[in-house]
Amino acid sequence: ERTHGGAVPAVPGGRVERTLAARRAENVDAKSAIGRAALRLLPAAGGTILLDAGSTTATLAESLPAGHDLTVFTNSVPIADGLHRAGTVDLHVLGGTVRGLTGACVGPSVLRALGAIRVDVTFVGANGLHPDRGLTTQDPDEAAVKSAMCGAGRRVALLTDSSKFGHDFLVQFAPLDGIDFLVTDSPPPGPLATALDTHGIEVVLP
Repeated sequence: ERTHGGAVPAVPGGRVERTLAARRAENVDAKSAIGRAALRLLPAAGGTILLDAGSTTATLAESLPAGHDLTVFTNSVPIADGLHRAGTVDLHVLGGTVRGLTGACVGPSVLRALGAIRVDVTFVGANGLHPDRGLTTQDPDEAAVKSAMCGAGRRVALLTDSSKFGHDFLVQFAPLDGIDFLVTDSPPPGPLATALDTHGIEVVLP
């Protein structure tokens, strides 16, 4: 798969990090349903949210209603571009070094900005959701930003489709008890369902 500045092996379902474009083309219906379901967790008018970079969080951004009087912070260049064009929210971009694979801003400036804010709800994505390891991803820089995003939210919602269940990648950025909601397209299976229930995490389905 061609990326900005090079290429990565195309290994569907493997441990190699996928490009944003490739992930946007996978499980499209499930991700769209998750984005719409996540609207139930939006704060009241005048509230604040954090939107993590990613293909599933992007579907929430695309579903945000006009006239909701919402302030949105994001580290995603593609999400920020879409929200800017729509002109429906008060938009704040957390700038830093942009990763070509994902369009996510990472680095010290993003972490400093996240350390200074507290939002009503953080909406975060993950590459893996494991009953023991919690929320994981492949890149350490993105993991650091995701972890800081979780810490900046009064409530934290993980948006991920069921293909991520049981997977465990290089870097853990939050334990299961670091989130309040799981918004997904299918009920979690056995051990994961038990772990989510143990930690009091509410599962939100379309």
